[in-house]
Amino acid sequence: MTALFQHWGASYEWAWFWSMIIGILVIALPLMLAVAMIIYAERKIWAAIALRRGPNVVGPWGLLQSFADGLKVFLKETIIPTSANKGLFLIAPIVTFTVALIVWAVVPFAPGVVLADVNVGLLYVLAASSLGVYGVIVAGWASNSKYPFFSALRAAAQMVSYEVSIGFVLITVVLYSGTFNLSSIVVQQKGFGLGIVNGYGFNLLLFPMWVVFFISSMAETFRTPFDLVEAESELVAGHQTEYSSMSFALFWLGEYANVILMCALNAIIFWGGWLPPVDWAPLYLIPGIVWLFAKMLFFFFCFGWVKATVPRYRYDQLMRLGWKIFLPLSLIFVVLVSGWLMLTRYGGPAA
Repeated sequence: MTALFQHWGASYEWAWFWSMIIGILVIALPLMLAVAMIIYAERKIWAAIALRRGPNVVGPWGLLQSFADGLKVFLKETIIPTSANKGLFLIAPIVTFTVALIVWAVVPFAPGVVLADVNVGLLYVLAASSLGVYGVIVAGWASNSKYPFFSALRAAAQMVSYEVSIGFVLITVVLYSGTFNLSSIVVQQKGFGLGIVNGYGFNLLLFPMWVVFFISSMAETFRTPFDLVEAESELVAGHQTEYSSMSFALFWLGEYANVILMCALNAIIFWGGWLPPVDWAPLYLIPGIVWLFAKMLFFFFCFGWVKATVPRYRYDQLMRLGWKIFLPLSLIFVVLVSGWLMLTRYGGPAA
């Protein structure tokens, strides 16, 4: 894209600038549309599991329901509590939404189809996604209300607890792939399982780590059964209680953008990303982005399935799972993976 603008007579700086702007819009605009549609899809999943019809009135098959809900929210009045810190109160949803978008800069959709193919892409994902907790904490504190404040404290403890496990899980993947670059991690998975299947998830040492990562990704995005941050029976709507209009909608957009991101990371890091499930030449005729989207849709279905069927954890169960089960388990597998690679790939310890 930069070369094209230079060919049209633009300087390198302006050519790079406009190519970046176009790249950001190509990712951000479809992502916003995807958020609207997956909310509709998730409601359909819940309805099917509960033997209901779900959205079916607004538009054909109810496809416009999410847009109608968005329009309704947009037309509502923005109400700021009189005792709230107005500046921080308005900044919090912007932080949540912005952080949810910037992580997508390093997500590879196909070979070479990535906004920023940086060598430390996995570290960037960890660093940027961990900033999301600030939006929740600031919203809870700035609201000057007990329920949002309690929710913010829960969010901080929950995200820290499960980010530790996610970090150790990703170390096992980095050990196998030898890189932090997400595109390279996908390429390393080609023919990884028995020489014919693509994906680290087919490895007996990495499959348990994927299970930990998948469950932790639900906890990171405050999804059921880990939605203690927004537990309706205890905290009304959690940190969103005092919000209305588009400030409330930004929280929802950020939450579902993070859910889609976690579905993408599950597919990219453990299940071959844009690669087909089997390393068979005819399957490569299908564009890689189609395989990636298919895997993301499957994981999103799993997210919706869990939310419709699994009851909410108590808070002590939530913390015990993160600190007493996932953390020791991920540490053990870091040692096991390191030892296995030393024996098989590097020929054992030096004499």
